[in-house]
Amino acid sequence: MRHIPSPRTALSAAGVAALVVCGLATTAPAGAAATAHHPGVSWTRACALPAAPGTAACNALHVTSVTEHINATGVTPAATPSGYGPADLRSAYNIPAGGGSGQTVAIVDAYDDPNAESDLATYRSQYGLPACTTANGCFKKVNETGGTKYPRANSGWAGEISLDLDMVSAMAPNAHIILVEANTANMTDLGASVNTAVKLGAKFVSNSYGGSESSSDTGYDSTYFNHPGVAITVSSGDGGYGVEYPASSPYVTAVGGTALKRDSSTARGWSESVWSTSSTEGAGSGCSAYEPKPSWQTDSGCAERTVADVSAVADPATGVAVYQTYGGSGWTVYGGTSVAAPLIAGVYADAGAPSASYPAADAYAHPGALNDVTTGSTASCSPAYLCTAGTGYDGPTGLGTPNGLAAFTG
Repeated sequence: MRHIPSPRTALSAAGVAALVVCGLATTAPAGAAATAHHPGVSWTRACALPAAPGTAACNALHVTSVTEHINATGVTPAATPSGYGPADLRSAYNIPAGGGSGQTVAIVDAYDDPNAESDLATYRSQYGLPACTTANGCFKKVNETGGTKYPRANSGWAGEISLDLDMVSAMAPNAHIILVEANTANMTDLGASVNTAVKLGAKFVSNSYGGSESSSDTGYDSTYFNHPGVAITVSSGDGGYGVEYPASSPYVTAVGGTALKRDSSTARGWSESVWSTSSTEGAGSGCSAYEPKPSWQTDSGCAERTVADVSAVADPATGVAVYQTYGGSGWTVYGGTSVAAPLIAGVYADAGAPSASYPAADAYAHPGALNDVTTGSTASCSPAYLCTAGTGYDGPTGLGTPNGLAAFTG
């Protein structure tokens, strides 16, 4: 078996940062899966684009050019998988090892991944993380009503599920995990799954999906996303400048995206910029058309809710290692803001049970406890901060990326 070079070397080379990516704002037909290519790199959307308002797509981007397959005996490669692993991510974001003890993180996705638990076991074993299984009480998989009659399997959403489980594990390896599988990608089913996650005791709920905004969103807010004392993270989208729901809900933490690279010239050892390759490709941001501005958000360029709040790695060219066998062949690399949302949910879990009614407010109370991302843009817009990074708050990266836990606790 040939080991593919890590994105820490191969994918971070000059020119790869110009990787072309596609998101919900593209002109691809509804329901189509977009594929992008760059010399040496290619990726595809894990999920089809939403067919209509009220439906969602996962925001996972599968980097197809760096897959390492399991071998004929089913044994994983001895070499380190491509993509950033838990130690890399903890280093980049100053997160202590062994976090999440006593906490429960829920992941909400559509459809079933029949290999979710076994794939999770492989990921955690590879990186020396404690086992998280149904048998030891750490892992639970349920349908949107909390039962065990799972929805039909879907290979695209299975990639999203693998990504989400692995990112929560990387950031909060001692947390319990509940996977809630919605019957469909309709907002009513996904929202019902959020309610189930909270009923089952999760104080942290990750949602790596989105669709176009609509006048129905404020109704979805009150029915599904208004859970005081619960940190609900939502990816901001992969379509560049423009807003998705439910990231635009005032009750959630909207999570934007960055390109994350090792950088020995900085004291941190890492550098970040806005994840973007064109005005319609990169981290979602902007002003909501329908959602009211939460009291803790004070930027002046949007009369309504502004996206995003915080951010984390999302660029497929600086992607993360994931293990997926349903719809995949073993070790692979993923990008998209679907990486960032579960990563931030894990950081919240490391910080402990939320004390704020809406935990997104904590970051605004402690902006100095984040890595301020000051370079890069997704478009040309007015006011510029909605699509261009700068000192302080900006749309694509919010207030910045984690630098320890202080910005994620009251």
